[in-house]
Amino acid sequence: MPWRGVDDPYRIWLSEIMLQQTQVATVIPYYQRFVERFPTVDELAAADEDEVLALWQGLGYYSRARNLQRAAKLIASEHGGEFPREPAAARALPGVGPYTTGAVLSIAYGVRLPAVDGNTERVLARVMGIEGDLSRGPAKRTVHAIAAEAVPDSRPGEFNQAVMELGSTLCSPISPCCERCPLESLCVAARTGRTGELPTPTVRPPVERRKAAAAIVRRRGRVLVVQRPPTGFWASLWEFPWVDVTNDGDPQGSLVDHVRGHLGLGLTGLAPLGSLSYGIMNRRYALTAYGASSRAGRAPAAARWVEPCELAALAMPAPHRKLAERIV
Repeated sequence: MPWRGVDDPYRIWLSEIMLQQTQVATVIPYYQRFVERFPTVDELAAADEDEVLALWQGLGYYSRARNLQRAAKLIASEHGGEFPREPAAARALPGVGPYTTGAVLSIAYGVRLPAVDGNTERVLARVMGIEGDLSRGPAKRTVHAIAAEAVPDSRPGEFNQAVMELGSTLCSPISPCCERCPLESLCVAARTGRTGELPTPTVRPPVERRKAAAAIVRRRGRVLVVQRPPTGFWASLWEFPWVDVTNDGDPQGSLVDHVRGHLGLGLTGLAPLGSLSYGIMNRRYALTAYGASSRAGRAPAAARWVEPCELAALAMPAPHRKLAERIV
């Protein structure tokens, strides 16, 4: 992992933000491209947001990228371009919570703070035999208290990384390698044969299956894209006009109504171009793309007619990026 063995707080912080809810193998090439383009906090702070989002696209959870740049601007303007060393100052940065604060400050500066991610929670729950849902409540508080007490005064960053690595390699969620684990003799779950029960599984909502339809609208060789609002889901990203419908809804009819009602454009010659599936939280979408031409009408300010070759420079949600690459 390219962020291991470095003491640059900016790069440690960047890696920790990218790794939130994202696998290491996925993050590595994004991290490498990002630090090549923005090697310092100051360069990230001065960058155009569209370029930051374009470089981030595919990692998802785009609020992470926006908060990263917002925090970089504060670090550049209020902290002399250096990630703050005080926990309270670090926690005040956008997108920096207890885990990120502990990880950056312990690894970069040697501050005695815990860094409790999902891997650490799993290791401690098994070793200590902690029952309960670790996503909330007493079990979570217990694990975090144990983690804070366990961090040594010497080399706290290495300790935090060691526990996280133990969880990501040997103490895996399924089929942990207990016989190779240095904590096997101390582990309640291993001793009692309960590694499959601890930590207590979190009850997740059932998967909801839905349909979606997107319009690849062309006019005089250009393609229509729309920018989402600056807040909320997929904030400020560019996308093709689309609708979300229930499984018993009419995707094509809903799409025509949406484009007419929200964009003031009529569509002609609708024809299916292809489909793809994707998931967002507990929803699973089957998306069908339709090619179309636009009759007379003026699109709103949030919409833009672009040359197909310009799509690559726009920050787009992953499903719409796939449509752009496959269809346009």
